[in-house]
Amino acid sequence: MPSSRSAASGRHFLQIPGPTNVPDRILRAIDRPVIDHRGPAFAALAKKILGGIKEIFRTKSHVMVYSATGTGAWEAALVNSLSPGDRVLMFETGHFATLWRAMAQRLNLEVDFVPGDWRTGVDPGLVEAKLVEDRRHRIKAIMVVHNETSTGVVSRIPEIRKAIDRANHPALFMADTISSLASIDYRHDEWGVDVTVAGSQKGLMLPPGLSFNAVSAKALAASKTAGLPRSYWSWADMIEMNKSGFFPQTPATNLLYGLSEAIDMLLEEGLANVFARHDRHAEATRRAVRAWGLEILCVDPAQYSSSLTAVLMPSANGADKLRRIILEAFDMSLGTGLGKVADRVFRIGHLGGGFNDLMLVGTLGGVEMGLELSGVPHRNEGVAAATAYLAECVAGGAAAHRAERAHA
Repeated sequence: MPSSRSAASGRHFLQIPGPTNVPDRILRAIDRPVIDHRGPAFAALAKKILGGIKEIFRTKSHVMVYSATGTGAWEAALVNSLSPGDRVLMFETGHFATLWRAMAQRLNLEVDFVPGDWRTGVDPGLVEAKLVEDRRHRIKAIMVVHNETSTGVVSRIPEIRKAIDRANHPALFMADTISSLASIDYRHDEWGVDVTVAGSQKGLMLPPGLSFNAVSAKALAASKTAGLPRSYWSWADMIEMNKSGFFPQTPATNLLYGLSEAIDMLLEEGLANVFARHDRHAEATRRAVRAWGLEILCVDPAQYSSSLTAVLMPSANGADKLRRIILEAFDMSLGTGLGKVADRVFRIGHLGGGFNDLMLVGTLGGVEMGLELSGVPHRNEGVAAATAYLAECVAGGAAAHRAERAHA
């Protein structure tokens, strides 16, 4: 008897928190002949990108674009602004904060790493207390992961900035937005961030391969005296070459075609609408999780992520088994638990431009069926809760649109 499901039918559901699904429009943009990266056509492309990406970061300052993953952007942020032996303040919000700390230590920085529970974000009050204690201003940088991809917890960047200001501390403020840029509201200039780190493969809707540093005037000034060695990552070299629309090294030309298209798509939709869409999908997912009778890893609603939701398993283990069953039965990938929460959580990614209400319903349906197949104690009410909320949002939006037209 033939199987009731063909493994080759349909499209793979990639519902990890990045890399995300790449929209067809961006795939078509990338699928072009390679051009001369020292020619006038490339210079025009680069100048368009370098101007447009500033709007995504909400900055008027420089944004460096590297051919690298987010890990490279981490390193660029550190080596351009700090010196060997400098002290930095970091917070254990999850797996990626831990990895950034490991890099800082390898670069011979002294890391004050504040322990955390992986269920809450950075406490602005603790930031202030730490900086007030540092009367000699030995701390040269505060490094925070805005959206911790391993936990689905968001740290409140504006409140942390206010804490730094209340302490009247001169340290640089660095934020990792790898899984939040173009998914969750973020404002580099307004929020007083000195270095913002980002990558291409999440909210920017691209494959992995591009990374970014948005830098303030204060960070650029610090780079002139920073003592860590740098070559490939040099901000100064990048800024000088970017003036004429070129890069110090051979760039990832076709990914830049994709980036240009991604910027256009985000600005056409409008960043406020992009964030509202992510907020809607995140809330629908959380309603599904609660209706299943499961627990969200993040414990503070004010810190919920709109990029992903990390879900705790009812028992200490079993998340990997659930993910495996869902992949085999429904060809859907969910995010694995990392570090301290390995095999204890699964992560539902709901970010990027290739994602909409119907895809979310399909994703949650796959999870609900997987819970049933795995024998995980739950209630089969999650999809219904999510769809009711999504329908409510559509109805509310339609009513608002009718009212707006009537008023006009």
